[in-house]
Amino acid sequence: MMVIAFDFGIKNIGVAVGEKILKKGKALSKLTAYNGHPNWNDIKCLLNIWKPNYIVVGLPLNMDGTRQKITKKAEKFANLLKYKFNTSVQLHDERLSTKEARSLIFNQHGFKALKKDKIHSTAAVVILESWFNQTYCN
Repeated sequence: MMVIAFDFGIKNIGVAVGEKILKKGKALSKLTAYNGHPNWNDIKCLLNIWKPNYIVVGLPLNMDGTRQKITKKAEKFANLLKYKFNTSVQLHDERLSTKEARSLIFNQHGFKALKKDKIHSTAAVVILESWFNQTYCN
């Protein structure tokens, strides 16, 4: 079962792909967004290439579980994915995913790699693997 995950952002949207059996994600190139609006043709192309069974969108929440300003925009993005592409979309708590992504990049590639704009898609990997572990914990 193939799954694509998105780390939604106003300027950048991180993308990762993974497979249920391995429960591991692979970072893909980030998408550029304009005030939260992606190029829908780029997303259509990704979906045509990977043919996911599910799409997971990170749900940004504060540490206490309350909503952020961006939460509603991420939910709108998830709903548009669902209806534009007639596919199953699930929201997944993304608290601390960016912090974990920064830590992973730093530990693997050092300080300079943090500046290479891989954080968004690495955060999407964190979201995807967290979703796999929560959904398929066996």
